[in-house]
Amino acid sequence: MKQITRKITALAVVLILQSSFFVLNSAAQKYALIDMEYILKNIPAYERANEQLSQVSKRWQAEVEALNTEASTMYKNYQNEVVFLSQEQKQAKQDAIMQKEKEAADLKKKYFGPEGELFKKRESLMSPIQDEIYNAVKEVAELRGYQMVVDRAAENGIIFASPKIDISNEVLGKLGY
Repeated sequence: MKQITRKITALAVVLILQSSFFVLNSAAQKYALIDMEYILKNIPAYERANEQLSQVSKRWQAEVEALNTEASTMYKNYQNEVVFLSQEQKQAKQDAIMQKEKEAADLKKKYFGPEGELFKKRESLMSPIQDEIYNAVKEVAELRGYQMVVDRAAENGIIFASPKIDISNEVLGKLGY
């Protein structure tokens, strides 16, 4: 969720800052706040996407753990049999164990790595929601004449802000929620 918040905040700040540079000498600039956590909690599609990601993640994690358990079992069996095995048999079993561990590591990377399946799934589910929110924020900001909209839920957000300038409910209204 922090990634979504940062992306939308960054997009809003860049867009607004571009227009702000041209009006530096104007009288007063108007600013508004949104609470991205509040907005996201009120969008059912976001909750469904999170639930879907959670289920997929659990299923993939179970697959990785099954391979790790299999490698662990193979290693325990190897330790119990090692005294009875020839050098060639030892090497074959060691290679099989290492192959199973590598298989587990590769699967983990495939699913959970920086460009893994979970990342791609998150992108495909969250991007439309992010775009919809961004467009609604932009529309409300342009309609009300705000030069900047800041997410007060962001980590590097605001220490204090008047709730009078929070447009979260308007954004939800534009989104139809």
